[in-house]
Amino acid sequence: MAAIIDPVETFRAEARELFEQLETTLLDIEANPSDKDLIDTAFRALHTIKGSGAMFGFDAASAFTHHVENAFDLVRKGKLSATKELVEVALTAKDHMRTLIEQPEAAPFGRSEAILAQLAGIIGITPDMAVPGKNAKLQPEPAAERATYRIHFKLAQNAMAMGANPLLLLKELRELGDCTIITDTDGIPALEEMDPSGCYLAWNALLSTDQPASAIDDVFMFVIDDMELTVEAIEPESKRLGEILVERHAVSADALDKALVQQPRLGAMLVKEGLVSTDKVAAALAEQKHLKVEVEKANKVEAADIRVQASRLDELMDQVGELVIAQARLRQLANAGSDIHLKALVEEIERLSSELRDTTMGIRMVPIGSLFSRFRRLVRDLSKELGKEIQLTTSGEETELDKTVIERLYDPLVHLIRNSLDHGIESPEKREAHGKARQGTIHLSATHSGAQVLISIKDDGNGIDPERVHAKAEENGLIQPGAELSESELFQLILQPGFSTAAKVTSVSGRGVGMDVVKRAIDQLRGTIDIASTLGEGSDMTLRLPLTLAIIDGLLIRVGDGRYVIPLSAVEECVELTAEDDLRTTGRDFLNIRDETVPFLRLKALFNIATPAEPYQKVVIVSTGENRVGLVVDQIIGDYQTVIKSLSKIHSSVQTFSGATILGDGTVALIIDVPRLIDFGQACEPQKKAS
Repeated sequence: MAAIIDPVETFRAEARELFEQLETTLLDIEANPSDKDLIDTAFRALHTIKGSGAMFGFDAASAFTHHVENAFDLVRKGKLSATKELVEVALTAKDHMRTLIEQPEAAPFGRSEAILAQLAGIIGITPDMAVPGKNAKLQPEPAAERATYRIHFKLAQNAMAMGANPLLLLKELRELGDCTIITDTDGIPALEEMDPSGCYLAWNALLSTDQPASAIDDVFMFVIDDMELTVEAIEPESKRLGEILVERHAVSADALDKALVQQPRLGAMLVKEGLVSTDKVAAALAEQKHLKVEVEKANKVEAADIRVQASRLDELMDQVGELVIAQARLRQLANAGSDIHLKALVEEIERLSSELRDTTMGIRMVPIGSLFSRFRRLVRDLSKELGKEIQLTTSGEETELDKTVIERLYDPLVHLIRNSLDHGIESPEKREAHGKARQGTIHLSATHSGAQVLISIKDDGNGIDPERVHAKAEENGLIQPGAELSESELFQLILQPGFSTAAKVTSVSGRGVGMDVVKRAIDQLRGTIDIASTLGEGSDMTLRLPLTLAIIDGLLIRVGDGRYVIPLSAVEECVELTAEDDLRTTGRDFLNIRDETVPFLRLKALFNIATPAEPYQKVVIVSTGENRVGLVVDQIIGDYQTVIKSLSKIHSSVQTFSGATILGDGTVALIIDVPRLIDFGQACEPQKKAS
């Protein structure tokens, strides 16, 4: 059974996108207040929120937004400047609009009036005029020259199914001035051909108004796609019925002349002769009485995208995962037999399932720019709170990442950016004293690197003091006094729980909570964090993340009687463990790989497997960043499309494995957590057991 789509939730999802677009545009306006395109974009977003909100019953949000929209209408007409104060209030208003739509019951009492009073002060009117419901306009506009417009419009047949309400459009038209509306029923089909949810009516309207012609366009702004709309200005002069019918293309001039010869009432005669419908004559008669205008046509934008619920994408990914597992089982059965035709069919199914997997994963990929844009407001507001001058720059916004990864990245990135703002970048006075520009910079970037995405948070602040970190680590008992650590190892201590070098606790940071949360979140995403810093010049934190969390390419191995999967993105190469290397007893095990020493771990010992060593063992060299470790295995079975299944809460303390997968024969293979094993191999004696 098809899922029922809730139009209100659909509107809320669209509103979230509009709010993100509006926030980005307002921040751009703050930097470029004279950019007319930005002003128009902000106005259109506000108009759409207002109109759609009214359509779906969010009257309070619509009434509130209407006043903010009017303010930006004054800006786009050159009657008001886009000052920083106006942008500040508009950002606050945007937050309130979002609350009124997403959680109207949580909106603070009197918040609307307070914000609009601020807005009224900027525009230069009395606060009383800004209270919703008292006036429709923030500031009366000088009356334009009165004009009359002839309007014809017909909505798309599926308009009402998509949430449009023609009655609200007609209501908005009437509010513009003196309006006469006639319904056109010519498009109604026979009953058996009618779709109950379809919209078959059209409307002819005559509008006399002192509003500009653009006001008519604004009425239809958020339903313009695929609709018919004609607006033309006409002179308010007396015209004969026949002249109006010809102008409206309701009847040809030749047919009119033939009818006029017979002289009875023209409208009745044309209807009787079947030359024109009753509705068209009624519309022409209404125009004859009233008269009306406009001549702008709306830009048609073809919809290239469709909106899909995230839960449906998750379901699709799960089903593709099950298909991959079934395909692996089928391949195993085919390999056990000798039927050539079956094997050929299995290869074809394998190809198709692989393409379906890639396509489904592609659907889930989202440009990371949608995440980056959310931090502009954070940097702006916290900079003001901390008394600093900081700008956020970005690059690589087009880099795509799995939507689930992006959703779970927000909190870790917030912590890292807040730390750069508070600890990293100095006050303007200190920066000037050190020969730097008063304004600091935080740069967010993203780039693909094989099967990973690298996200960098770089600032040009004071950097991290290694000596201070060392002293704090000793004080917290994280290292032994006098212990020698590389700079990279030392900086990794910042990620330990409770570690903080902040001199004082602020509303932003300093409690030692945050960086360990970042590490846990990145670990859960099967990623790593690299930290680099130069004292006095700044810091660079790089997150290394997998493209997706659902299906990966893996290397299937055997250790004893058990089978395991190593993510293929972490595998550099496979070599044989020679008898000489195997017999070394130096306390630590090392391989010489092209004159480079690489430590190796015996997985059989780590996993407490008691079976004797096999004669021809293999070493899989894995890496993350600059660190490399060899993993000794009994057999390399081959590549394997791995559908990742999370471990249960009971096994949450097991850190050697990041998940599990189901093999073709129905048995379970654990997925090795490569970053943790590399850390273990770099720092521990080989006899110790991994947890």
